[in-house]
Amino acid sequence: MAVSELVGHTYHNYIGSEWIPSSSGKTFININPANTKEVLGYFQQSNEQDVARAVAVAKKSLSTWRLVPAPQRGEYIRKAADEIEAKFDELTLLLVKEVGKSIFDAQAEVQRTINTMRFLAGEATRLNGETVPSWQQDVIAFTKREPIGVVGVITPWNVPMAIAAWKLSSALICGCTALFKPSSQTPLCSLKLVESFIHSGLPEGVINFVTGPGSKVGNAMAAHPDIKAISFTGSNRIGNHINQLVAARGGRFQAEMGGKNPFVVLADADLDLACDHVIRGGYGESGQRCTATSRVIVMKEIAEAFIEKLLNKIKEIKVGNPIQKDVVMGPVVDQEQLKTSLKYIEIAKNEGAVLLTGGHQLTEGEYGDGFYVAPTLFRDVTPEMTIAQEEVFGPVICIMEVDDFEQAIDWANRIVYGLSSTIYTNDMEKAMQFINRIEAGITHVNMPTTYSEPQFPFGGVKATGLVDFYSEWKTVYIRPHAR
Repeated sequence: MAVSELVGHTYHNYIGSEWIPSSSGKTFININPANTKEVLGYFQQSNEQDVARAVAVAKKSLSTWRLVPAPQRGEYIRKAADEIEAKFDELTLLLVKEVGKSIFDAQAEVQRTINTMRFLAGEATRLNGETVPSWQQDVIAFTKREPIGVVGVITPWNVPMAIAAWKLSSALICGCTALFKPSSQTPLCSLKLVESFIHSGLPEGVINFVTGPGSKVGNAMAAHPDIKAISFTGSNRIGNHINQLVAARGGRFQAEMGGKNPFVVLADADLDLACDHVIRGGYGESGQRCTATSRVIVMKEIAEAFIEKLLNKIKEIKVGNPIQKDVVMGPVVDQEQLKTSLKYIEIAKNEGAVLLTGGHQLTEGEYGDGFYVAPTLFRDVTPEMTIAQEEVFGPVICIMEVDDFEQAIDWANRIVYGLSSTIYTNDMEKAMQFINRIEAGITHVNMPTTYSEPQFPFGGVKATGLVDFYSEWKTVYIRPHAR
């Protein structure tokens, strides 16, 4: 169905092999954040009964799905990726309309979804075990991978296709069955992903799709004894709450949560490149990415020149309805996110940060029907300020000026989060020191904080992630020379 045909359509949950309404009999509305008069559809406001029904189906299907050879499981994922590729333009347009992404950012997400699924399809041939010598002469001993059972997947609205594809594909190649709850802000993109799996011929009950509020659906998933693990991406507040529910019954929990990502600029950096990447990382997708550039930590000796260049580039950002090809920055996702961005802007001003540009809602003309925030830049920000500590998830960047490299490291790490980071310099000795000392799960040299590839670990440390136990991964991307 084309996007133009979606207005007013009511969508159902997918359980077993059927599209069925919620037992609640209620729905919620899904609108275009760039034009709130445009209804994209109505979705099921599901409850605990719907979760129980879906889990029962997933549990029943597990007994046969786990016996399907892993490479064959990978073929379903590969076929689903082909389905997404065939609908590339349609899904791009849907991401633009439902999330408010620019066309460029929407195309990037669709391609990332395809790349991720194809990579994980290949991983199905690499679920390796080991042969291990036994103490006994006539004993052959080896290890093999086994599915843990039914898993719950809870995903965010800002990257609704790629993150869900990553989590679901990983679960499926391991032989698990899944219950998928998408964000209520972006259920349609998520539904289209599920349809790609259905069209691949995936057996009945392997993926089940239930929409609705986290207070009902998410909590029921976290508390259900037959869901053996939950994979979650979202806010720290909700993630920690779900973790408590899962831990109380001895289940497994994996989370990627907030970020407040530092972007360090040393005196020898290519300032034009650094400014371009601040724009991309901080204002691309209206700053609504967990890896978004949030804190720019710059040496005082170059701060004035850097800020002047950055302000000139911010003036060139085209803000508007992302359906237009030249728009760089669209709306934030909904009214609540609009309020949150404006709230943090006022807090920053009250705490003494200096507003250089933006700092307000855009309401004139075409902006009147959407949730638009002007690209916002603060300077004179110090580590104790709220704007330097809490995740805004909007187009708000703060400049923090430091005396030297040591202070830059200190301020970069003086935060509860530890997701992404980057440093801009041509001094590889300083770059390696930064890599070794930064408290982040992902780090970069002369590359944006938002850059990642699906074949590398993605996650954070400190309050950002709950993944590993005795050690933590750090993924490093280096561009040795700025150009």
